Amino acid sequence: MQVVIVNCAQEVASLGARHCLNLITAKPEAVLGLATGSTPVALYAELIELQARGSISFAQCRSFNLDEYIGLDPGHPQSYRYFMNAHLFDHIDIDKNNTYVPNGMSDPQQSAEAYEKQIATAGGIDLQILGVGRNGHIGFNEPSSSLVSRTRIKTLTGGTIADNQRFFNKDEFQPSLAITMGIGTILESRKILLLATGASKAKAVRDLVGAPLSASCPASALQMHNSTVVIIDREAASELVHSEYYQQVKLETEQLANDND
Repeated sequence: MQVVIVNCAQEVASLGARHCLNLITAKPEAVLGLATGSTPVALYAELIELQARGSISFAQCRSFNLDEYIGLDPGHPQSYRYFMNAHLFDHIDIDKNNTYVPNGMSDPQQSAEAYEKQIATAGGIDLQILGVGRNGHIGFNEPSSSLVSRTRIKTLTGGTIADNQRFFNKDEFQPSLAITMGIGTILESRKILLLATGASKAKAVRDLVGAPLSASCPASALQMHNSTVVIIDREAASELVHSEYYQQVKLETEQLANDND
């Protein structure tokens, strides 16, 4: 695991976009694993700008999103299909027929099984983009999730529901179930890029980087992956600098920075 600490959230997005650019330049038909949430929005804005400048094309790419709410139509403003269209797909040259989001409106078990087959048929995911929840979840793999889990139905914790409540109107239906890629599915990606910003993510970052591998912090499973890059701002790194792991992280950060010069 390589950990890169930068100054601010915008630098997190810019460096994340550079990793995407390098991959797609080398492999125009890359398969991308995409995430929703506030952190990836800035990354997607960077990618849109890169395409506007003619630096990148997504025309040959395919994408698979991590998750989707069960019970929300793709046209619902809070569905993750709607989110991806609004924040990325409507603004780049990707063929929307090659963008996959779990189907939250059909039989969830069948949708989950079909999603695994679609990923396999595509040849697997080249780069999986992740955020991390305050409780350490990745995708909707909440604490206690199996570290070898596959795409499946998950019940959301009260904390996750509360964190996402701000996106829903007061009297609007807010799902408590979702379809999510499993941790085992995520770990099969060839490269993983996790982005985190802000002090609210500091504990999760500390646990995913340096705490013992544990289902209580699902993101700690990334310690088992052989090509994971964690890009964080100084606020998200604030609990790392007080830990015994900081010196190693600092060395890895400096080495990666030198490699990118």
